[in-house]
Amino acid sequence: MKSIRFGKLEDGRSAGLYILESPDGMRAAVTDYGAALVSLAVPDRKGNMRDVVLGHDDASGYENGSGHIGASVGRFANRIAGASFELDGHTYELTANNGMNCLHGGRDFFRNRLWSVKIDFTSVKSNAIMAAYASESIADKDPSRGLRGLNDNMITFCLDSPDGDQGFPGNMHIEVTYSLPGNGRLRIDYSAVSDADTPVSFTNHSYFNLNGHDSGTVMGHMARFNAEYYSPVDAGLIPLEEPAPVEGSPFDFREDKMLGRDINADNEQLSFGGGYDHNFIIGDSANEEGERSIREAGILYSNDSGICMTVLTDMPDMQVYTANGLKDEPGKDGAVYGRRGAVCLETQFRPNAINSGDPGIREGCILKAGEEFTSSTIYRFSNI
Repeated sequence: MKSIRFGKLEDGRSAGLYILESPDGMRAAVTDYGAALVSLAVPDRKGNMRDVVLGHDDASGYENGSGHIGASVGRFANRIAGASFELDGHTYELTANNGMNCLHGGRDFFRNRLWSVKIDFTSVKSNAIMAAYASESIADKDPSRGLRGLNDNMITFCLDSPDGDQGFPGNMHIEVTYSLPGNGRLRIDYSAVSDADTPVSFTNHSYFNLNGHDSGTVMGHMARFNAEYYSPVDAGLIPLEEPAPVEGSPFDFREDKMLGRDINADNEQLSFGGGYDHNFIIGDSANEEGERSIREAGILYSNDSGICMTVLTDMPDMQVYTANGLKDEPGKDGAVYGRRGAVCLETQFRPNAINSGDPGIREGCILKAGEEFTSSTIYRFSNI
């Protein structure tokens, strides 16, 4: 694996960029700042590589940027109504950063933290090398040395979140693993352990444009989502208690449909978010033992580039966000990202699940003390 310096933060700390390569030629770059996906190069139908995710040139771009571009999001992705919840007889107050609601954990985002890189020292032979890695910042190493002890196609970022962090209970250890296992796949695995009961919902906030990150609107992309129902929202984008059928609405993507076909329809739901910013209900895949299985959540493809992306996940829901809030956002390689220049497909638990009146939805997002939470999402690329 190659590692390069990714600039310094305002407090002087260095960030690193890590280049993953798959057996079939895909390349991804991820940074320890926010455990974010910075770039993802996949082949189009002519064999040319296109970077299909929005990003920034260096750590300062992420530190000062908006939109959670490429970030690992937690402790609880999406919105929690009233920035509070009750658990085990106690009311927990969070930070209201989206009107009266808490969005993506509040103001102290995981995306603005420097994560550590997990290294398997069992594969590092030299004691001198082990000592060097233990005593130095990864980001300050000679980039030509690479990262011994790590696979070329996999990296794990770690974060320790103390009790009370963002207002949530429990000391929590979190790991996010990016891997390129081949066959056109980018895989993201999450794990977490807490010493107190706490709600969790992690996701990746990458913005996808299958024509290339700097190619403008995605309204011509085609999409299909495996969802019979979606979550209608109030004016604050908090899901209403009852889901609604997609049939007969602009939210019907059960068959291939252009993202922009109905986005400007005269529809109250679309007016609340300025476009799609809604949860699509894929369905709970958990068995009687609570084990979830990975299945297809949806497909996105571009007839221009010929790139097709299939989203597979073991999570029950997926937020579809058409970048309605992006405006003149400075991006990598001199790009400027604008409204609807990408789409986010964020696998997750239901927004505001911890406050749901449905016991199944509420209990599903609660991590019990001492137990391990795991989830996996795969973005699989092919050509059409």
